[in-house]
Amino acid sequence: MGSAKKNTSAARKARIEEMRRAEQSRERRGRILTITASTLVVAALVAGTVFLVQSQSDDEPAADAKTSGSFVTGSDGVKTWKGTLGRTHVTKSVAYPMEPPVGGDHHQAWMNCNGDVYTKALDNVNAVHSLEHGAVWVTYNSKAPKADVDALAAKVKKTPYTLMSPDDKQADPIMLTAWGHQRTVTGASDPNIDTFFEKYVQGEQTPEPGAACTGGLSK
Repeated sequence: MGSAKKNTSAARKARIEEMRRAEQSRERRGRILTITASTLVVAALVAGTVFLVQSQSDDEPAADAKTSGSFVTGSDGVKTWKGTLGRTHVTKSVAYPMEPPVGGDHHQAWMNCNGDVYTKALDNVNAVHSLEHGAVWVTYNSKAPKADVDALAAKVKKTPYTLMSPDDKQADPIMLTAWGHQRTVTGASDPNIDTFFEKYVQGEQTPEPGAACTGGLSK
């Protein structure tokens, strides 16, 4: 009788011990799963933060480190950039020190400038590449009279190595820009337009004379 009780007690203890070991094993697995899940969450958060910071960084304009100097205005009213202008191809927007830019780092794709007239603002990094090819860029803001805009568009369309687009960020109603040079004009009948075109369309300032003004971007 006593022996049976001892056997029953021993079996019960063995079952309890087995259950305890099983519970401890489940707890260990639970802790491992919790730690693993926490690690994955932290890793995901870190990766997300890095991606967000990188995305924000990619969206921010890059400073043109190679461009330095300032404008000097000549007796003819043309402002000439005295200093250096970067010419590196970049893949993101550039923070130019002037508007419209007269040169600097730019995208490898240029805007078509074979007398092309654009009705929407251009990305500066593409238009600057057109300037590098010897184009003159005519820009205007919302203060420019429609009659002047129409007359200038007609002139640009007849002039190879020119392009035209709106630019509401510029200070004056109508501006003419070539690589390293810029001036304001009073309207479509201003004789300084013809003078500027004659001097700077494929002028001596052109970094890449003879480069194409077709085969680039059209919008």
